[in-house]
Amino acid sequence: MKTLLLSIAMIATFCPCHAQKKLVLYYSETGSTKTVAEELQKQLGADIECIEAVTPYTGNFQETMQRGQREMQSGEGPELRPLKKKISDYDVIFLGYPIWFGTYATPIISIVKKYDFAGKTIVPFCTFGSGGLNTSSEALKKALPKAIIKEGYGVRTARVAAASKELDRFLKANGYKKGTVAPLPDYSAQQPVTDAEKAIFDAACSSYQFPLGTPSTVGKRETPDGTDYQFIVKGRGPNGAESTSTIYVIVGKEPGAKPEFTQVVR
Repeated sequence: MKTLLLSIAMIATFCPCHAQKKLVLYYSETGSTKTVAEELQKQLGADIECIEAVTPYTGNFQETMQRGQREMQSGEGPELRPLKKKISDYDVIFLGYPIWFGTYATPIISIVKKYDFAGKTIVPFCTFGSGGLNTSSEALKKALPKAIIKEGYGVRTARVAAASKELDRFLKANGYKKGTVAPLPDYSAQQPVTDAEKAIFDAACSSYQFPLGTPSTVGKRETPDGTDYQFIVKGRGPNGAESTSTIYVIVGKEPGAKPEFTQVVR
């Protein structure tokens, strides 16, 4: 009897998060977030549903931003079509969105107001031009105080092709998918940027549509895929005030691999 009880206890202890019922729930404007959502659904074997506005956005960038700005300032997102899935049926919800104005797109304002996420585990995922995973995750914690907001995944729209491999590591490392991955090393201590490192930063960031600032120090780490850089960057914010950000850059091991910046954390 003791052996049976011990076996049951061990099963309960080692029953990982991938045994829970999962939903990939997302809003996508241009298709980038949809691509990530569908990759998540494939790797997890989860259910999936797209969030839809009753009055769709036009797809025109300027018009979408103007409408989104009005909605964000009012705190009222768009009216949504009812979900086909029931939030109450799921344990873990992967909630996806593009980043608008530094946080989640306005349809997410509506979804968190309309549905009850109390007690649910929420895993944010997002696509962005430069960054916003950290700020949108903090916003979700405030909007959903009764939910459990976990570490999320974000990818630049320019790097969506990298999502499949990155999601595999993310899901395994966090217990959402069977398998194990070796932990990544810590970054080295920050050191003054050398000319060679400045050239790597410029190669990764100079083509971005907005100025990202000037790197002052950098930490590095070696991974199985190449070298990661963590630049501390001095610049100016939208209001012209001096600001400091952290910009992450990767350089793959492949011959001729070009530096890519993965995100900006402000």
